[in-house]
Amino acid sequence: MLDIPYHTIDRQADTLGGRISFARDVLDLSTEDAARILGVEARTWANWEKDRAEPRANRLSMLAGVLQVSLPWLLTGQGHGPDWEEPSPVDVH
Repeated sequence: MLDIPYHTIDRQADTLGGRISFARDVLDLSTEDAARILGVEARTWANWEKDRAEPRANRLSMLAGVLQVSLPWLLTGQGHGPDWEEPSPVDVH
């Protein structure tokens, strides 16, 4: 896993919900699939991503596992984030 540089996540997305959404997108999971893996309703997962609700403490470790990130990264943005690659610069010759 990579440490995601702070500048790669826009400040509005740098919330618990934003990190949940970002990590899920990196894994190419739908909200429904991610929710099913964790055993929650898709509506619950969507509310987490929109920062309308927060996962209970007993779900946080499982959530980090499903998203393949460290718990500190999930909570604070510091630590091991999702495996991803920045897009390559486009060659405009």
